[in-house]
Amino acid sequence: MKRIEVKLSVEVVAPLLDVVRQEADELRDTISPAVRTETMDPEMQDTWRKDLLAAQRSDLEVMLGLFGDGFFKDGAIMLDNDNAEAVLRACAVVRLRLRSHRLAGIEEEQLESGAVEIESLPEAVRRPFVCYLFLATLQELIIQHLNPASPEM
Repeated sequence: MKRIEVKLSVEVVAPLLDVVRQEADELRDTISPAVRTETMDPEMQDTWRKDLLAAQRSDLEVMLGLFGDGFFKDGAIMLDNDNAEAVLRACAVVRLRLRSHRLAGIEEEQLESGAVEIESLPEAVRRPFVCYLFLATLQELIIQHLNPASPEM
């Protein structure tokens, strides 16, 4: 089984986890902003929505589980074949929520490139923006080193 240990600065990441937890709390009862169910049959829509929410909650729990007591002791998280896909999906749903709710005033190109002077952002947007970049980096690490799309996984 492929496994990577990622060392992070607790002082830098801890405030970002507050943002992640806030968004995760909102996402416990709200499906991803990217999901559109308006055109579905109402019965099917309700079932699909329940299944999506259950999967989304599970993914968020896996991701947040990386940042437990062990993380706060040594700043390390472990990524492996068992948690890679769930963490990718959780990062994606939190990033989508951040983009649609807290970072709506920033152009998509700037968000994806990270080409924003953080000091130029309003104070209330800075931490969500850095969190957005952090989650993108976490996704890139997983794709680069664990590649969930690979047949080896």
